Amino acid sequence: MTATEFDGPDDRRGGTVWLRADPGRPRRPAPLTRERIVDAAVALLDEHGADGLTMRRLAKHLAVTSTALYWHVRTKDDLLDLAFDHVFAEVELPGPGDDWRDDVRALARGWRAAMLRHPWAPGLVGRPMLGPNVLARTEFLQAALVRGGLSGARLSVLTRVVANYVIGAALTEATWRRAGDAGVRAEARRHIAVNRAAYPTLDGSGHLDDSRWSDDELFDSGLDVILGVGSGG
Repeated sequence: MTATEFDGPDDRRGGTVWLRADPGRPRRPAPLTRERIVDAAVALLDEHGADGLTMRRLAKHLAVTSTALYWHVRTKDDLLDLAFDHVFAEVELPGPGDDWRDDVRALARGWRAAMLRHPWAPGLVGRPMLGPNVLARTEFLQAALVRGGLSGARLSVLTRVVANYVIGAALTEATWRRAGDAGVRAEARRHIAVNRAAYPTLDGSGHLDDSRWSDDELFDSGLDVILGVGSGG
């Protein structure tokens, strides 16, 4: 990451971390860096989730004082924004291919996979998404859609549809996985089957039946539907 550091705990200017200017004062010499802090924060978020991340716990994990953290990251909100953008760095940006749809599929699959590796991440969507890694991948997505002939409102709409589809799929799957019991989903499926008189369509369609289609298959099929509609096909 190349995010800019701010100058210390006494800086009280408002705004998101991504829009805050670097005041240019000399940094305190120390082995602690923003990159190291963010790496540790991601590890704690993976273990404890967003609610379990505190500056005190992070400081203990890094074997430093909380004050030392504030020379690099002003608030927990800033830390969450930085950690979220860090996750997006894991989403590979392929070189533009011959088919714009393949580029969108590759980006969406990588994005979903990164979110599932870090199941706290989908829940942070809605925060300012202005980090360099997020913006680079949004740029890639829109550039692919432009090559597909989209512009204006249609470009904005399909950008949002793809993003919301990936986030929604990752959030739903991560929620099931957090249950920690492989039998929970099977039990949910049995509940539908037992009450098929009330839910005949859900029972007939195989809703929540992993033996019919995997989450990967459903995700890819959903992308095909979105891209087919978006391209006018």
